[in-house]
Amino acid sequence: MKNDIFEEQYPLFPIDTQSKVSDDKTTSDETELVSFRELVPEITDTGYLTHAIVSYPAKFIPQVVRYAINTYTKEGDWIIDPFAGSGTVGVEAYLCKRNAILFDLNLFLNHIMPLKVYRGKERLKIESLGNLLDGMIKNNTHRFTPSWSNVNYWYAPEILELLSQYWGYIHNIEQDAYTGIIKAALLKVSKRFSYTEHRTPKLARSKRKLATIEELLTENWREQLIDIVYDHSFKTLNRINDFVTLTRHHNNQVDFHGGVDSSYIDLPRECDALITSPPYLQAQEYIRSTKMDLYWLGHNDEEIQTLSRLEIPYRKADRIIHTKTLDNIRDKLTRQDLCNRLDSYFCHTINALENTMNRLKPNASACIFVGNPRIDGITVELWRILVEYFTERGYQFEKVYEDRIKTRQLFGVRKNKNPDGMKSEYLLILRKTTV
Repeated sequence: MKNDIFEEQYPLFPIDTQSKVSDDKTTSDETELVSFRELVPEITDTGYLTHAIVSYPAKFIPQVVRYAINTYTKEGDWIIDPFAGSGTVGVEAYLCKRNAILFDLNLFLNHIMPLKVYRGKERLKIESLGNLLDGMIKNNTHRFTPSWSNVNYWYAPEILELLSQYWGYIHNIEQDAYTGIIKAALLKVSKRFSYTEHRTPKLARSKRKLATIEELLTENWREQLIDIVYDHSFKTLNRINDFVTLTRHHNNQVDFHGGVDSSYIDLPRECDALITSPPYLQAQEYIRSTKMDLYWLGHNDEEIQTLSRLEIPYRKADRIIHTKTLDNIRDKLTRQDLCNRLDSYFCHTINALENTMNRLKPNASACIFVGNPRIDGITVELWRILVEYFTERGYQFEKVYEDRIKTRQLFGVRKNKNPDGMKSEYLLILRKTTV
């Protein structure tokens, strides 16, 4: 999966193509082996259009979302995603003339969605963006330093001063699409020119990166930083303009709500489908992965820490989920900390799914994309556990698609053919049968 926001090639894809039926044989009586990239050939780049404006860990690939939209919804339907992440479902829904409601614990969603689903009908102007960038470079009036108790730990003083100048300018002018574009570029350089390993999700200060920054400070680092800001800003503008060209006549809606717990939120309406990809069992710290971004975007320690404590590894289960498969796994675990993590994961993941699926219309589909991770050497069949839980609560098991993982690129620095030991990912389809 490519997350590189400097990807240059991205074609304009038709948005009314119907998914093809797979002729692949099933791997068992329960799973149907498919390749979603083959089923949705019109999407050849996972970062096309606005999908790659910002980096985000473990993105939901658009081919899976497009397949679910084409197969299980119709134009004008409402789709809900309780684990919205980087907003892939919202982008694909808008492109396909569906409406979407997105929820995520991470406040980052509120900042990126106005760009990723830009609803303006006129193309943005290169000249306007250029003038704003020039003004930022020349400005020397305002400063913005993140409300982050250890910000100095992550930056060389001269780099922090320059970033504070640029962010000060952009935070103190009228906010619009152009300022959003520049913020996306500033987020890139704010991480790249920090002491953290900028191609890994979590903050990780290393000797290698410290040495890189020290060497960079002996060079023309200011010019390099400025070049990246200009380059990324104009590429983002072009992506948004291509999005406008495709969606100029679209009038559907994408509502997004970051910083909320979808387990307990009151939903404003009934929906025609759920399409989502819950966090991985062993990798759910998305707020900690984006906290540097959140600080520069204006959030403070208290806000970020409060939401971080609600992430699954740090949150106790408020009930214990029981299914045949899950109970068998729990009985095999010998470490209490792993039992606690398992209980926390299924409690809060199912809480969010159940809360949102309760607002599905009768006969609506729930499309849930998951992997089969391992915990203490034991494979956890997430899709099977979800089937066992929800078929006892008014949902019919329709099918499960198995998509083999071949190669996934994570933040451009490491190639992990089987993340968390997984060889496949699964799209589970449940249908609501109760009123």
